[in-house]
Amino acid sequence: MKTLIKSMLTKKTAAAVAALAFSFLLVACSDNSKARTQRPPAVVAVGQALQKAVPLELRAVGTIEPYARVTVKAQVTGRLDKVHFREGQFVQKGALLFTIDPRQQQAAVRQAEAALARDIAQFENAREDERRYAELLQKGYVSRQQYEQSRTSAAALEAVAAASRANLEAAKTQLSYYFIHSPIAGRAGDVLIDEGNLIKANDDNKSLTTINQVEPIHVGFAVPEQHLADIRKYSAQKPLSVNVYLSKTDPEPIEQGTLTFVDNTVDASTGTIKLKATFKNSGHRLWPGQFVTAVLKLSVQDDAVVVPSEAVQTGQAGQYVFVIGEDMTAENRAVVVSRTYGNESIITQGIRPGDRVVIDGQMRVLPGGKVQIKDPVTTSSAPAAAPNKTEKADKKD
Repeated sequence: MKTLIKSMLTKKTAAAVAALAFSFLLVACSDNSKARTQRPPAVVAVGQALQKAVPLELRAVGTIEPYARVTVKAQVTGRLDKVHFREGQFVQKGALLFTIDPRQQQAAVRQAEAALARDIAQFENAREDERRYAELLQKGYVSRQQYEQSRTSAAALEAVAAASRANLEAAKTQLSYYFIHSPIAGRAGDVLIDEGNLIKANDDNKSLTTINQVEPIHVGFAVPEQHLADIRKYSAQKPLSVNVYLSKTDPEPIEQGTLTFVDNTVDASTGTIKLKATFKNSGHRLWPGQFVTAVLKLSVQDDAVVVPSEAVQTGQAGQYVFVIGEDMTAENRAVVVSRTYGNESIITQGIRPGDRVVIDGQMRVLPGGKVQIKDPVTTSSAPAAAPNKTEKADKKD
């Protein structure tokens, strides 16, 4: 009996405690609702969601590479007589760079010229003999054998003259090696051997200088391999443009070029594919070895819904945006951001064109609470020319 009474008292006590807690909860909810109603509006800045065309781009760090690079070496042995350019000078194709003492080879050329003149004289004399023997043969004054001997002699001397002519050409070619000309137009590097030094022919350890062709010029960069399908798809439709920026803060690209090379294999160690773009570089603003930001434009996404990136917040449930209604209350709306372009975020779900979104003061906003706009509505009609955020790799146009 005592146990039963004790059990009944325990149940009554629990019920009383539950009733008391529920009453406290009602009071608290009433107080929160009253506080929300009485709380002053949150002062915020707003922007507007727009629908417009947004480029689909890939960004990567690139390196400037010369269009062609030539290491100048001597093909003959001799003393370096003269350097005909200044270090760092822009030289044209065919410009004289170095002179190696040519006197010995010039003598060889003159000797070959003399030998050729001798052989030509002998050949012409033999050919004249052949002509006379042909006339005498017709008159019966000489035998056919004598005529054939004269013709053979003339042919042999003709061959000797031809050999001498070839020897002269070889000597002149060898002489040209003593005057080193630039094979390309470009920027000359350091002079690595001073005048007066002895140069060895084809010395692998010694070069005279290097010439870098900088007009046009290449920019090499690499992108993740998952973009390869898109690159091949869009490049098959039209040439893809590439812009380069010296820094992320540059408002305009320093040069505009075209994608000209896609490597034939993916780098397995990094999971990237190497690309190369070509630029005219008529002003020589791009320099070999320089680091730049390369922006490859694949396509343009028409009718994309964009909001200022400052409007997108991240919570426990994901990304969201505060949208201002006609009654000046804030709605916490979940969104899906596909990628960013400049200072704008491209929204695929959750936002409609024309929606007003909070871009500053989100910490003071409560869902369903009143807001007050401190600035006029700003639009994001012009994307930044030099975006500073990386495109998401999984975006498809």
